Amino acid sequence: MSLVRLLGFTTLTCGCVSGRYHEIATGREITYIEEKGSMCGQSGHQLNQPVAPNRVAHGLGGVIVRAS
Repeated sequence: MSLVRLLGFTTLTCGCVSGRYHEIATGREITYIEEKGSMCGQSGHQLNQPVAPNRVAHGLGGVIVRAS
């Protein structure tokens, strides 16, 4: 777990509330879903999870497999 600083909150068009954070150790900005909208149908919006697929806490996001 790393130290983060809150930059702000935004309500998305789907009704979810996202929080933007600055990760102190790496200097990256991370956006988390703080509250899931009651009518949100986006599977990528999970409570307390980063929005970017390469930052999903359980480590399964962002994996792409291609058949040749």
